[in-house]
Amino acid sequence: VGAMGVLLVTHCVVLYLLQMVALSSEQFRVIGSEGPVLAPLGGTLELSCQLSPPQHAQHMEIRWFRNRYTQPVHLYRDGKDMHGQTISKYVERTELLKDAIEEGKVTLRIFKVTVDDDGPYHCFFKDGEFYEEHITEVKVTATSSDIQILMHPPNIKGVMLECHAGGLFPLPHMEWRDSKGEVIPATSKSHSQDINKLFNMTIALLIETSSHRNVTCYLQNHLTHQEESICVILSGELFSWKIVWITILSIILSVLIVFLIISYVPQHVIHGKFSHWLKDSMVSMISVFAIIGVMLILHLKQRVPVSDSHFELDTLWLEDISVILCVLIVFNIKLISLTYFRLEGEYDGIGGNSDDLMWSSFMWL
Repeated sequence: VGAMGVLLVTHCVVLYLLQMVALSSEQFRVIGSEGPVLAPLGGTLELSCQLSPPQHAQHMEIRWFRNRYTQPVHLYRDGKDMHGQTISKYVERTELLKDAIEEGKVTLRIFKVTVDDDGPYHCFFKDGEFYEEHITEVKVTATSSDIQILMHPPNIKGVMLECHAGGLFPLPHMEWRDSKGEVIPATSKSHSQDINKLFNMTIALLIETSSHRNVTCYLQNHLTHQEESICVILSGELFSWKIVWITILSIILSVLIVFLIISYVPQHVIHGKFSHWLKDSMVSMISVFAIIGVMLILHLKQRVPVSDSHFELDTLWLEDISVILCVLIVFNIKLISLTYFRLEGEYDGIGGNSDDLMWSSFMWL
């Protein structure tokens, strides 16, 4: 009976121990960071996870991986790190801290963080046939330390400002603000990525009047909420170019008209050809108004959007064509005058003389 009692007690103890081992190997879960973990570009990233309830994990398999189980970022098995199975882009960039592995806690350390390190990470614990995992989201951040504002030369459309920022990740929020902090709608926005997958961003603003003297380019990282800005103060003289340009065209046009009047007085008034002068003037005025109409259409019609890269080239072309059209007015008037009088026979020997022909030829040249 005594032997049977000892055997029964021993059997119960063994069953109890096996049950405890089964419970310890099956009843656990993996916990870690719930929110995204921010990692500065080029810095060091640390991701921690642990077993709950706490228990020894040195005999377990611990695997960190991204999207594929078979491509580990770091693998710990049979009590040692399996560096040979790490995927290529993480070779010699990871370290598993096991100071608290007796409590089931480990920390993955990643050095020299790149943009490619952005995304989910699986912390995987396996004990026998039982396993659990926790997923941690990593957000890589990079802010620009060099924001620049480029101001283009003023033209008849206004002043074009461009704000440039590079080396950004993720794509930040970028806008223009006035002196009161109110948002100014941007003329255009564009961005690109370099070979390191960092964003380069440009935002443009066309200021047509002098209403905005103090303009700020504002940049914000929506993950870190870090803000950067650069301000430019615009002189009122920059916006006088449009007035100066209109004044120049007006002076050119006035001088040309005065010149034409002076040239017609000896030909018409002195020689008493008022009827010819009236007809010639009507034809000339029609041509002048036609050319001025063309100029107005060119100035008022928008051929190239402000956001287009050829907008500034189109504006320069408009300035040049305006001068050409002013000169064309004089050329057209002289051509009409000469053609008209030749058709009337003024200088073909019928009703004129050699002095009139000489004077007309001189004025035409």
